[in-house]
Amino acid sequence: MDTTESTSFKVLVQRFGRFLSGMFMPNIGAFIAWGLITALFIPTGWFPNESFASLVDPMIKYLLPLLIGYTGGRMVHDVRGGVIGAVVTMGVIVGAEIPMFLGAMIVGPLSAWVLKKFDKSVEGKIPSGFEMLINNFSLGILGGGIALIAFKGIGPIVQSISNVLAAGVDFLINTGLLPLANLIIEPAKVLFLNNAINHGILGPLALEQVHTAGKSIIYMLESNPGPGLGILLAYWLFGRGSVKQSAPGAVIIHFFGGIHEIYFPYILMNPRLILAVIGGGMAGTFTFSLLGAGLAGAPSPGSILAYLPLTPKGGFLAMFSGVLVAALVSFLIASLLLKTSKSNVDEDLEAATTKMKEMKASSKGNAAPASASENQAVKSKDEVNKIVFSCDAGMGSSAMGASILRKKVNAAGLPITVINTAINDIPNDADIVITHMTLTDRARQKNPHAEHISIDNFLKSPEYDALIERLSK
Repeated sequence: MDTTESTSFKVLVQRFGRFLSGMFMPNIGAFIAWGLITALFIPTGWFPNESFASLVDPMIKYLLPLLIGYTGGRMVHDVRGGVIGAVVTMGVIVGAEIPMFLGAMIVGPLSAWVLKKFDKSVEGKIPSGFEMLINNFSLGILGGGIALIAFKGIGPIVQSISNVLAAGVDFLINTGLLPLANLIIEPAKVLFLNNAINHGILGPLALEQVHTAGKSIIYMLESNPGPGLGILLAYWLFGRGSVKQSAPGAVIIHFFGGIHEIYFPYILMNPRLILAVIGGGMAGTFTFSLLGAGLAGAPSPGSILAYLPLTPKGGFLAMFSGVLVAALVSFLIASLLLKTSKSNVDEDLEAATTKMKEMKASSKGNAAPASASENQAVKSKDEVNKIVFSCDAGMGSSAMGASILRKKVNAAGLPITVINTAINDIPNDADIVITHMTLTDRARQKNPHAEHISIDNFLKSPEYDALIERLSK
């Protein structure tokens, strides 16, 4: 396979992964709500309550799949796509005996695509005054028809597929081979496929386990903060210069804030350290399996603080053991690799984030965009009322960057609002949009009227101080 073909494949994987995770990420709060209710009130929960526990089944069978179907449809065809996605999702829900998360991820976008094609075919051909009638009945007829097909055909097929996948997961767990999953998960995380893997693939499988067993170890495969913690601790103790100085802050943001992207540049500074997170991940998963660990819901972000409320009664020893073992193994391997590395361990973190930028751009098939000053006019102080940080999901790195800049804006006494959003949700009234270099082109397409600033490190970027200085004059 040549370089072009390899890049094209990575672009397809990245886009598909972002699409899958895009159906889950906006609804994570609902999944956490369900997980908390499950952990608290089922018969084996912290406070067993038959009345409150009656919420568990309807939420997992109806609410959560409908939210996924609606969100997937809306991603394809806005609100009309969301409505038909929810209608058709109801078809697969009733047509199967298990929670239809995989079915919702299929029929939600698919039905919205069909409606989008119909709307495009009649665009400009509807007689004046009949627009609302045609729009409502076209959605109703198409939605009802596809829902019947989903009820009789798609639902049973997806249930069979889900049963096969669940059997495969059970096989890995029962044979003790589940730690092998980290051979794929840890490198994929560094390639920015973490959200796609966690919420697009592992999430639906984990929900099946929670529904039957009250907890799932699958939630802990990608989200375990232990391997990344080990990497950062090793740099804290054995690094030098800016790397050593930045590591303590990164530890807090990663372990307590749950933003795993913060440790990716540290691995890219010395790619051999991928062995450390793989080793730590496998050790942590083995410990989880050995002690019967599991979570009652999706921990998002992957923070130790998110783990605590979702850990079932009696499961804290298993949970903490897996996290600590993963951190210890990762730390030991990373320390050995750093001590024996022939490369300069004092490599500046900015150079590492440049590597991360290039790898991320390659995985998305994008070239790094030119700086804002080369492409557009810079907005004056009087023109700036709202600054927007944006990333793929609008919940991780952008939230961290917005928090840092907001403090600087407040300290400077500037009357400017600083918020964070997903790329697809950048508001029209944004005056300045700040994104990772690999996302600036997409952000510019979403809001071409704003000033766009590209950065390569949300935690530590000279663009922050330069912007504050410019807006303070």
